Amino acid sequence: MSPFNLSLPVAIGCDHAGFDYKEAIISFLDGKNVSWKDFGTYSADSVDYPDFAHPVAEAVENKEAAFGILVCGSGNGVAITANKHQHIRAAICWGEELAGLARKHNDANIICIPARFVRENLVEKMIEVFIHTDFEGGRHQNRVKKISCS
Repeated sequence: MSPFNLSLPVAIGCDHAGFDYKEAIISFLDGKNVSWKDFGTYSADSVDYPDFAHPVAEAVENKEAAFGILVCGSGNGVAITANKHQHIRAAICWGEELAGLARKHNDANIICIPARFVRENLVEKMIEVFIHTDFEGGRHQNRVKKISCS
């Protein structure tokens, strides 16, 4: 059972460095019967990551998506961009343990994947962990509430 409302699609986006991984992630989600909405990019041609990170973050923020997946070379650009949105908690993850902690301790709603630093088979495992890990709440709830600037 997933803590996310998987009756909604997963919002997914990337820049040129993440394009191949995004395509593999879409195939992985299809294999799990998880719906998705692709916010681009749609090729490996050079693009600006904010053009794809903002729409993914907006879809998650507006509850039009269950959660988000963003991929770029380092994960930093898409995470910085997504985290500009008030109700987004985008976490850079390069391992299963980090994906789990991002959910358990930070209630992350977007996983940011550094395509140049993780292997494709690990990406699938991280997403699986992210999808199925609950937020622990408790002492972490107060900390997450303090993240917002408003």
